[in-house]
Amino acid sequence: MHLDWTALGEVTAVSIGVTIAVVVVFAVGVLGVARHEDTREHSGTSVLGMAQAGLCFLACAAVVAYGICLIVPQFH
Repeated sequence: MHLDWTALGEVTAVSIGVTIAVVVVFAVGVLGVARHEDTREHSGTSVLGMAQAGLCFLACAAVVAYGICLIVPQFH
């Protein structure tokens, strides 16, 4: 049995990179919700915080949906 270590290393590196990116984007989304709540408590409403959160959570959902499409054979 021959194992392609280069391909295994590439898959591992990409998986770790995408995982870190999704976690950072999700954290930025949570930060947007927190900013929106803080602004709402002190001075009114903030659309920017919720827009930031919505875009970040939408990006996370897109990555998850793409991963599911790659895994489930019926989607190919």
